[in-house]
Amino acid sequence: MFKISGLFLKRVFFVIVCIITVSLHTYAQNNKSTDSVPSLNIDQCIAYGLQHHPNILQSGIAISIAKKTNQINLSGWIPQLNASGIIYHYFTLPTSFTENQANPGGPLIPVKAGLHNTATPQLTASETLFNPILLYDAKSAHLLVQQAQQASDSTKINIIASVSSAFYNLLLTLEQISVLTEDTARNSKNLRDTYHQYVGGIVDKTDYKEAYITLNNSKAQLKQQMLNVRPQYAILKQQIGYPPENNFNVSFDTVQMVKQIAMDTAQQLQYGKRIEYQMLETAKSLQEQNVNYYRYSFLPSASVLYSYDYEFENGNSADLFSQAYPYSYLGGSISIPLFTGFARIENLQRSKMQEEIIDLSVVNLKSVIYSQYSTALANYKSNLYDFYIMRDNVAMAKDVYDVVSLQYKQGIVPYLNVITAESDLISSEISYTNALFQVLLTKVDLDKAMGNIH
Repeated sequence: MFKISGLFLKRVFFVIVCIITVSLHTYAQNNKSTDSVPSLNIDQCIAYGLQHHPNILQSGIAISIAKKTNQINLSGWIPQLNASGIIYHYFTLPTSFTENQANPGGPLIPVKAGLHNTATPQLTASETLFNPILLYDAKSAHLLVQQAQQASDSTKINIIASVSSAFYNLLLTLEQISVLTEDTARNSKNLRDTYHQYVGGIVDKTDYKEAYITLNNSKAQLKQQMLNVRPQYAILKQQIGYPPENNFNVSFDTVQMVKQIAMDTAQQLQYGKRIEYQMLETAKSLQEQNVNYYRYSFLPSASVLYSYDYEFENGNSADLFSQAYPYSYLGGSISIPLFTGFARIENLQRSKMQEEIIDLSVVNLKSVIYSQYSTALANYKSNLYDFYIMRDNVAMAKDVYDVVSLQYKQGIVPYLNVITAESDLISSEISYTNALFQVLLTKVDLDKAMGNIH
């Protein structure tokens, strides 16, 4: 008869208990939970990501850049003040022509005018009264900030969806570990009971070997899921911008999550709630301003100018700054683009075509949004139905396993029935766990598709 010593069985049971204990303490972080390690639930993970993720910080900087760009573009409306200076020395004085006093009305005579050394500091103030470019900058300024803000909002929405998915994927693995840990403990008990029945001559060695095989399979599945925790934990860290060298615990309430799976699927799809749609609307408004700029670019540019010059002149370089001859003047300028080689017309037509591209992009986006919404809604309803089915299956599988296990101990059914019932139970529990988190994941997708994530 096939015999196994009691000492060997004790060692096997001790190893199993160690594996279960290690699983319970290491499946989340590979480290013991201490007071110094924070615990974060899904809302806290999202909040942390919205404050620390590099993409969020970059989008915040982009908004500030847009505001600074507007200040730069609109600075042309503010009076401009410039200081300049020039100094030069004439080797030969310039020639000018003047009337011959000895022969009035006769030919002009050339004379050398000026002094050999001249220095002229100049202070100029100018103010633009009207300019088509500045008008365009003024009308599009708020749209540029709005565009940057919407890009930031889009980043936030993607962060929320990504963090939620990463969090639920990690929890799915942790829940599977919990289920498999319970299964391993159950199978270890079955192994122990089968061994005692085998020693007592109630069953043969096949039942014991089958129990041992079942336990090994359970342990292998548990080990595989434990190894999956580390990369998923790293993904969650990356999604929230958490320092790789630091750790945190994930906290969750499965009962509360079950309460959150319900969603009103009768809501109507509103395209305007999607950030992508809002961004295209802003892009169209900017393009309309671009069209208006080329439409009115024939308008003149006008400005006024005041200049104060403090001129020094002297024939002797050493005495150049001994005497000043200041003068000032006030003037204005106007520039009218009469003909630009048809550039204005071509630019106007090009801008209108670019506007048509945006209109077509809106049409295409509506189709994409509807496709995403239909897919997400179908997946959510399907997974929700599976969740309720799997929940009922777990309850029934537990009842079946308890009955079959009791019948086996009483010698009514063979051990194969126990294996089948246990296999059905673990499959039902795993399927239930998968269904729960699939519902949560598809609910995130549906909320994103409907524009409910802000």
